[in-house]
Amino acid sequence: MGRAFEYRKARKMKRWSQMAKTFTRIGKDIVIAVKAGGPDPETNSRLRAIMQNAKAANMPKDNVMRAIKKASSKDTADYKEVLFEGYAPHGIAVLVETATDNNNRTVANIRSYFNKCNGSMGNSGSVSFMFSRNSHFKIAKGELDPEELELELIDYGAEEVFVDEEENTIMIYGSFESFGSLQSVLEEQGHEVVSSGYEYIPNMTKKITEEQEADVQKLLDKIEDDDDVQNVYTTME
Repeated sequence: MGRAFEYRKARKMKRWSQMAKTFTRIGKDIVIAVKAGGPDPETNSRLRAIMQNAKAANMPKDNVMRAIKKASSKDTADYKEVLFEGYAPHGIAVLVETATDNNNRTVANIRSYFNKCNGSMGNSGSVSFMFSRNSHFKIAKGELDPEELELELIDYGAEEVFVDEEENTIMIYGSFESFGSLQSVLEEQGHEVVSSGYEYIPNMTKKITEEQEADVQKLLDKIEDDDDVQNVYTTME
C-alpha cells in the first residue's frame, strides 16, 4: 500500500460522508474553476477534473450543469481560496483549506475554533513546511498493470502508483506541479479518470493517545463543519 495511503483514506472517509456538504464544496470548486477558465470543460482542464470528482461523489449531472451556469453569471460571488495554519492541542499541526466570499468572516471563525479547543492559529508558513502538496488521480484498473503504468508515467511526473484493492482502482500520486502533465497523458491514453485533485500530505506524523486524539478531533469537527472549509489536513498519526 502506498505512502500515507491509510492516512489519506481515513480522513477522506469522514470528510466526504456528508453528501450535502460534499455537493456544496464541489459547487464552490466549480465556481472557482469557471471564473478562472470559463464554462467549457473541453478548454478548462480544472473544470473537467471537478466534473469527474462530482461524478465520483454521485452528484447529479443536472446539479453540476446548474452550478456551471450559475458560476457563469456575473452576479455570482467570487470565492477566494485561503489556507489557514495552526496547532491543535498536543502539538498537532493543522492546515485548513477554505473557499470564501468573506475573508473577514472566515478568519474570525477559524480563529475562534482554535481558541475554543485549546489550539492556536498561526501565521502563513508556520506549519505548511511540515506538509508536501501532491496531485493525485484515481483511475479505473481494468486490465492495467500498475508497474507498467508507473514506468509510462514517470516521465510525466508520477512518483507513486499502486492499486486500491477495495475499490479496484489505481492511485497515482505526483508533485503539485505535475497535475497538468499527468492529466493530459491519462486523457490522451484513454484511461477512465474517476477523480483527481490536490492534497497536503504530512512529511511526518505524530502518535498521540486516544484521549489526546479526542481533544484534537473536537477541534477538527468544529473546523470541518464550517461552510467555508473545503479540506483539513493534520500531522496526527
